[in-house]
Amino acid sequence: MRLKRVLPLAALMLCTPALAGTAPALASPQEAAASGGPLRILLTNDDGYNAPGIRKAFEQLTAAGHDVTIVAPLTNQSGSGTKMMSAASVTVKHPEPKVWAVDGTPGDSVSFGLAEVFADRAPDLVVSGTNFGPNVAGLATHSGTVGGAVAALEHGIPAIALSTGGVSAPDPVTTVNAMGPTVDFAVKLIDRLRSRARSGPLLPKGVGLNVNHPVVGADGKGTAAGVAATFQDPQTLLEPDFTDAGDGTWKVTVKVALRPAAKGGDIEAVSAGRIAVSPMNADWNTGPADTALTSALIAGLRP
Repeated sequence: MRLKRVLPLAALMLCTPALAGTAPALASPQEAAASGGPLRILLTNDDGYNAPGIRKAFEQLTAAGHDVTIVAPLTNQSGSGTKMMSAASVTVKHPEPKVWAVDGTPGDSVSFGLAEVFADRAPDLVVSGTNFGPNVAGLATHSGTVGGAVAALEHGIPAIALSTGGVSAPDPVTTVNAMGPTVDFAVKLIDRLRSRARSGPLLPKGVGLNVNHPVVGADGKGTAAGVAATFQDPQTLLEPDFTDAGDGTWKVTVKVALRPAAKGGDIEAVSAGRIAVSPMNADWNTGPADTALTSALIAGLRP
């Protein structure tokens, strides 16, 4: 799992602190874009390059004035997590301008995009999504949408993972309808990041945002009840059940085993119809308290 560390919300939510002064003469691409003008965005996902969520995001982010390029999986890669670079070669298609389809995972897509499509200059931001279904709690551990964002963070690029859905999944048509409001919010969030960053990066180095937008209303087109600064609920949502078929195979069924939501967590927010925005990072570190615990644990131990 790449989201083990829970970062201080007050310091990281929605923006970096505004920096005084003007941009330096030799600002990085991220710093230059943050000071004004459209962002260069690498757009990926885990549902596939032609899925409705990524196309909606491309349409609305482009309409907002950003320079958006899709570099996403050729096929559905839901649940692929942070998997990447598992083959000696990769097939890449370029079916239309501003669209690249990579026959691999979201992580493979982002890596290819940064190395080849954006070889001349890194994008200012990677947006992964929006996809079908939430990526809250333990679901984020296995999410290809989150995995695409993590791949960007590992390369030092600010990233946002974007998901649409409630804990109890509505029908696909309703979820597609809700993808419009999801991307509307993403546009506002990106504008907020850009306006507050001024001459600095959009987010602190190594930090991304995991955004989960609920499905609101019978048709999915309703307005969320608000926006909440959250953390990843520690519970695991999916519970597999294995049945021995007696012939060396096992039948597998998976059910949602929802326990009481952690106060202030992403499940609580989405279940209440609010947009959950959780900071995340791309490594396995926890925090100073846990480091101290480990030091005490190994004190006196010898090989």
